[in-house]
Amino acid sequence: MNRSGTVHLVGAGPGAPDLLTVRAARLLGEADIVFHDALIHPDVIALCSGMKIPVGKRSGRHSTAQRFINKQLADAARRYRTVVRLKGGDPMLFGRAHEEISSLRAQGIRVEVVPGVTAALAASADLGISLTRRGLARSVTFVTPRVGKGERESSWVAAVLAADTAAIYMGAGEAAAICAALIAAGKPPGTPVAVVESASLPARAVRYGTLATLQAIAEPGEAPSVILVGESYAEAAAEAVLALLPRSASHRA
Repeated sequence: MNRSGTVHLVGAGPGAPDLLTVRAARLLGEADIVFHDALIHPDVIALCSGMKIPVGKRSGRHSTAQRFINKQLADAARRYRTVVRLKGGDPMLFGRAHEEISSLRAQGIRVEVVPGVTAALAASADLGISLTRRGLARSVTFVTPRVGKGERESSWVAAVLAADTAAIYMGAGEAAAICAALIAAGKPPGTPVAVVESASLPARAVRYGTLATLQAIAEPGEAPSVILVGESYAEAAAEAVLALLPRSASHRA
């Protein structure tokens, strides 16, 4: 049985095709077969010269079971030399990469990982606001409130409380619960937040507010979004509020 193939877990980045790494673009052109997530930009998919198999997961919709994806990758590696598993953002951050790597290595299949730009970094670039800031934000945490069926409870609340800046992934649909959990744990309701949807893309949307108003500004939709929490966003949030005021009220403020 041929086991000479390598499975490459490749990060497609946050959305914009030109944020793809040079290595990722090269592998997509060389791959015999590419298993790709949902919401990968069409221009990135167009770089794939081999077969293209959609295996993406979408919240609330029918999606490919992880165990079946693992099997598909192993079967492909036994048949082809270059196999790509194309994931949104970075494979190693909330991408279930560990499950795929463990499954493949247990079967003697070689795995390589190609990093990608993750949503929190792209969102920070769009905002022009650093996740860290001298004298104000020295620590950052990346969390998600989502917990799979049968998994142990997440400690995301404690992680957010311990960090100066938090990037909350896959949280737009759970904004009310996120707000309630953090405030109940002692996070001030007035803590500044920013919600960035479709980071790095022309259609991106940015909304500022506070933890108390998170549910009102999160507006979950088809496009992925990241919630940024911390005092680094205070100035931008205040400016956004002033911009919404009538000119006379803004002048008096």
